[in-house]
Amino acid sequence: MPLRPNSLAFTWLLGLLSALPTFGIDMILPALPATARALGAPASEIGLAMSVYLLGLGVALVVYGPISDRIGRRPIILFGGALLVLASIGCMLARSLPQLLLFRTLQGIGASGPGMGALTVVRDLFDGEAARAKMSYIVFAVNIVPMIAPTVGAALLALGGWQTVYWVPVFGGCILLAAMRGLAETARIDPHARFSLPAVARDYLAVLSHPVCLGNALCNAAAAGAVFAYITGSSLFLIDAIGMSPSRYGVVFGASSLSVMAGSQLNQRLAGRGVTSRQMIVIGLSLSTALAVCLLTMALADGRSIPLIVLVMTGVALSFGLISPNAVGDALQPMPAIAGSAGAVVMFMQMLGAASSSWLVTFLFDGRSALSMALTMLLFCLLAVASYVGTTLVALRTASA
Repeated sequence: MPLRPNSLAFTWLLGLLSALPTFGIDMILPALPATARALGAPASEIGLAMSVYLLGLGVALVVYGPISDRIGRRPIILFGGALLVLASIGCMLARSLPQLLLFRTLQGIGASGPGMGALTVVRDLFDGEAARAKMSYIVFAVNIVPMIAPTVGAALLALGGWQTVYWVPVFGGCILLAAMRGLAETARIDPHARFSLPAVARDYLAVLSHPVCLGNALCNAAAAGAVFAYITGSSLFLIDAIGMSPSRYGVVFGASSLSVMAGSQLNQRLAGRGVTSRQMIVIGLSLSTALAVCLLTMALADGRSIPLIVLVMTGVALSFGLISPNAVGDALQPMPAIAGSAGAVVMFMQMLGAASSSWLVTFLFDGRSALSMALTMLLFCLLAVASYVGTTLVALRTASA
């Protein structure tokens, strides 16, 4: 049966498209030590299974985006889903670390197709408040996965060994391939458009030179960097410096993940009451920046207030739930003909922001305080404000003048 864009089944399909790439990151974490032992690999090298997955995910985005603008979203999603299933089976059959790394790279390349498809399908079918609501569902799906994936991975590991963690992407990919039978092509394809490197370069240049697209993409990437500052820094500070138990930290982290989802739900409610996307972004940026200043003040005073840390984690996560659906939606809005290229830029920048933030927190960590987390969080909050105010709002005001 065809999937109607306003149906519950379509919303579930968006959730599946969005969640599949994230499951590939978080699901295998509990199984990494067992995988290293089974493959006879050094513990220091098994972490490459994460790195190559993210590399494949990021590189594929840059390729999938312009291709989907020329041949459609369905072929990219179907190809990515099929490759994800085959690569996951390859991971289960791997007998050495090089084999595992090869299939993990292919897994990332495959997962990138559904992930990018979620954004572009929304842009193809929806505008305004409806698009913001669907983007909120995507943010909801992406952020619920980190809460449940490690637990599911640990349960599967106990059930049948390290290979079982790859059952989920196989199962999810098969469901996706079956569900896609009901989704018609959503892209407005120009029959005269041809795929060539000069054309791809022009598309990406058009996205990067459009101030509204660029400003919102940078704002979303920097806001993601602020979130990853607490994701990385909170574990270093609360577990390594203060000595909080991992189980207790899991509860704290789960609360922050819930607040991202609360933010995305609040976004939908406020949108229904006439609050514009720009107002929502400004509210989110103001909240996250104020909390980052509070955290930095505490860190400079050598404070160790766990309630304040939890408040900041929860508040910054909630603000991301307000910022991200609106910034992503507004970034894609001006470029309907090349939404694939615009979506690739948005997702690639978000990954870059998250990775650079995590690295900076780790690099600056002094082993005893929350200073590296606070500094990095405030830096990325200010970058988000500067990107949005200095690029997007200036361009909008100039256009309306």
